[in-house]
Amino acid sequence: MTQDSTVTSPATRRPAAARKAPRPVPPLLQKLFELYPRLFGARFLPLKIGVFEELVAAHPEALPADELKVAIGLHTRSTRYIEAVASGLPRHDLQAKPVEPVAPEHVHHAILELYKRRSGKAPEPARQQAVQQLAAAIEASGLSREAYRERFTSPDDNLHALLEEALSVVAQKNARREALQNAFKASGKTVAEFAEMYGLDPREAKRLLGQDAGPSLA
Repeated sequence: MTQDSTVTSPATRRPAAARKAPRPVPPLLQKLFELYPRLFGARFLPLKIGVFEELVAAHPEALPADELKVAIGLHTRSTRYIEAVASGLPRHDLQAKPVEPVAPEHVHHAILELYKRRSGKAPEPARQQAVQQLAAAIEASGLSREAYRERFTSPDDNLHALLEEALSVVAQKNARREALQNAFKASGKTVAEFAEMYGLDPREAKRLLGQDAGPSLA
């Protein structure tokens, strides 16, 4: 066998060459990670309103405004950041302290954006996850189901159906909670006894029965 015959052919090398290289991190995003690892590190957190101005004021030379605007835009449009907003986490300041809730509008649109990004690869799991996230967002919003529907109804039939399914989930949860509360009042039992009778986790029973601020389960 000659030396030339042992050289790997281009066809053999193609699978390795075809692998996608990791996308390089823009230099300014790398700088933000170095300065604020708890905000821009392994775990992304929703940023407080006005954080851009605070970053420019704190680091005028290291974070030029024009470049920072581009970097923040890339960061907040990333799937990981949108996941953080959709999860219902509060907004955080530069010290990574929670300072304010994310507006229901922002949570709602983040959930729908995630659904759009995921549904192409796995439509049904994406739909199920979106419905559960929307149901949690509805409950956390402080709005009635009717008010939430009025504010967020979409002209897109698919997204409207998604919202209606989530509203139905919330209605079922509320009905179950109300039924359990009525049964508990009529039972004459303690929360712990009632939880055991219905096969509920005691802490979950306490929450469902509105007894979070009440006496201990003992």
